Amino acid sequence: MRRHKATATTVGGLMVASILLAIGAYVSKSFLRQQNNPPLDIGLRITILIFGLGSIALRRTRFATMRLQDIGALGGASALLRTLEKTTIQVALIGAAISAIGFIATLLTGNDFYTYGASLVAVFVMLYCFPTLSSWRLTLQQFAQAPAEPAPTREGQ
Repeated sequence: MRRHKATATTVGGLMVASILLAIGAYVSKSFLRQQNNPPLDIGLRITILIFGLGSIALRRTRFATMRLQDIGALGGASALLRTLEKTTIQVALIGAAISAIGFIATLLTGNDFYTYGASLVAVFVMLYCFPTLSSWRLTLQQFAQAPAEPAPTREGQ
C-alpha cells in the first residue's frame, strides 16, 4: 500500500505546515502592526467557512457508496486506490489553503487570531480526511472487483 503511505505522509506534512504557520504568527506577533479591517474580517470568516464545509462535502461526494461501487466495478482496485489518494490529497490541500489564507490575513492586519482560527479549521479538515490503512483496506474489500473483460466478438457473423 505505497499509495496509502504516500498520501498519509502528504496529509501529515500539510498538517505540520499548518501548525508551523500558527507558530509563525505567534512569533511574528510583536513585529506586526495591528490594523482593523472589518470587510476583510467578514470576507475571511465566510471564505474559511465555505472552504471548510466545501471540503467535507467534496469528500462525502467523492466517497459516496454508489460512486465507489462504479469505480471498483469499472477500474478495479487500482482505480479505487487512485480515487482514494486523489480525493484525500485534494481535501488536504483545501485545508492547507485555509491555513495559508489565515496567515496572509494575519500579515495584512496584524491580528494573529486569523491564523489561529484558520489553522484550527485546517487541522480539523486534515484530521477528517486523514487516511487510515484499515479504512482503505475495508473500502478495497467492499468495492474492488476485477475489471470486466469485454465480451468476445464473433467475427464473420
